[in-house]
Amino acid sequence: MERTQEPSVRWGVVGTGHIARKFVSDLEHVPDAEVVAVASRFEVSARGFAHDFGVERCYEGYEALADDDGIDAVYVSTLAPLHHRDTLAQLRAGHPVLCEKPFAINATEADEMIAEARARDLFLMEAMWSRFLPTWVLLRSLLAEGAIGEVRAVDAEFGFVADRDLSARLFEPEKGGGALIDLGVYPCSLASMCLGQPATISATGTLGPDGVDEQSAVTLGYPEGRFATLKAAITTELSNSARITGSEGSVKLPAFFHQADALTLRTSDGRAQMDRPRLGNGLHYQVEEVHRCLREGRTESTVMPLDESREVIATLDAARAEIGLVYPTER
Repeated sequence: MERTQEPSVRWGVVGTGHIARKFVSDLEHVPDAEVVAVASRFEVSARGFAHDFGVERCYEGYEALADDDGIDAVYVSTLAPLHHRDTLAQLRAGHPVLCEKPFAINATEADEMIAEARARDLFLMEAMWSRFLPTWVLLRSLLAEGAIGEVRAVDAEFGFVADRDLSARLFEPEKGGGALIDLGVYPCSLASMCLGQPATISATGTLGPDGVDEQSAVTLGYPEGRFATLKAAITTELSNSARITGSEGSVKLPAFFHQADALTLRTSDGRAQMDRPRLGNGLHYQVEEVHRCLREGRTESTVMPLDESREVIATLDAARAEIGLVYPTER
């Protein structure tokens, strides 16, 4: 019997920045995905984006896209301080939402976003795209089958020397800059995936002249002596790798661990490198998950559950409190 083609999922895109362009470029790997609308703060940006990617409708102002009833899902790709506002606007318009990471600036915002989605019975997910990459899928499979025994520790770090001209937003508090929330969300999400919610959180960091953390280190404690050590930096080159250590072995994700195309498994039987290269930038795997959930009538993903996204943000909140990092929207 010939397989019938699923109808396309019509996407709207909020924001026209670098990540939005990578996202839409990767949709070529998802046959049933179609971008039909885009919105930007500036009409010229929306028109340019629509021209470059063959998008039918473009809007000046993010709110305008909310009124478009020819959309099945919306990707919110704006700056972190705007995720709360822009996600709520789309949910209130009845649109399922894939919201870029970090999910929100703080747990209070995350709570409101989640409550809105659940009250309206709408799909919502954080775009923690790493979770859906072939290598990370393999990692979860290895942990689930007990390949390294009981997970005892996670060590992960993500840091580089950012160019203040090319990556200016990383140094701007008004744009949600800093190492911890922008880069540290990746190590924190990995620790959450492998170890769950921490019992204790401690952090140290350096606040630069711009008022954001330039480098931070976080230690998470778990029952039975398990722990995670996480580092993030925008002025220091780190290894950008991760290691998950168990009672019977370990798994290493090489640099850059959040988009690794391979991993190395070490056990008493020896060492094995397992290659799982991604297609394109790798941003489309999360889209496949959104499509699956929508077609199955699910309002959240089991791979990136809303409560877990909230807990990751709460962990980052606690770490920020320890180093004294407060964003303008929180004052």
